[in-house]
Amino acid sequence: MAAAATVSSTADAAPAPCTASGFATTASGVLSAAGGYLDNHPDANNVLTAAVNQSPAEARSSVRGYFVAHPSEFLDLQNIARPLTDLRSQCNTSVSPAQLAALVDALTG
Repeated sequence: MAAAATVSSTADAAPAPCTASGFATTASGVLSAAGGYLDNHPDANNVLTAAVNQSPAEARSSVRGYFVAHPSEFLDLQNIARPLTDLRSQCNTSVSPAQLAALVDALTG
């Protein structure tokens, strides 16, 4: 019975924070929360969706313009992202969206 309890507690343990699995777990929670938020804020969702197909300068300008006009939405999204930014600080590292995308690309082919 003790062995079963040990296996269960090990399986339920959170990943070490400064590992690939720790970053992945944190990022997935942040991305899920951001997705839910954007579903409920279609204008922000539309601006960010359109930015993907814009030049970097145009995307930066349109996203900045939107969030300057909607500062509460900017703050909401900053708070949603906080677990990932806190983890980056805690681990003294930087993981960018481009790095996460490169990881997904490498794993999917």
